[in-house]
Amino acid sequence: MFRLAAMLYSIIATSLAGAGVIAVLTMGHVSLIPILGAAAVGAVVALPVAFLVAKRILR
Repeated sequence: MFRLAAMLYSIIATSLAGAGVIAVLTMGHVSLIPILGAAAVGAVVALPVAFLVAKRILR
C-alpha cells in the first residue's frame, strides 16, 4: 500500500498545491510568503489524502 500511496502522492500533492496557489492568487495575495504557504499546506494535506485514496483503491 505504501508504494501505491507514494505514487498517488505525487499526483495529489501537485494538484492540491496548485489549487492552493491559484486560490491565494485569486484572493490578491501576490507576495512570496502566501504562495509558498499555500503550496506547503497543499503538500502536507496530500499525505493523508494519498493514503486514504490508496486504501480505497485496494479495498
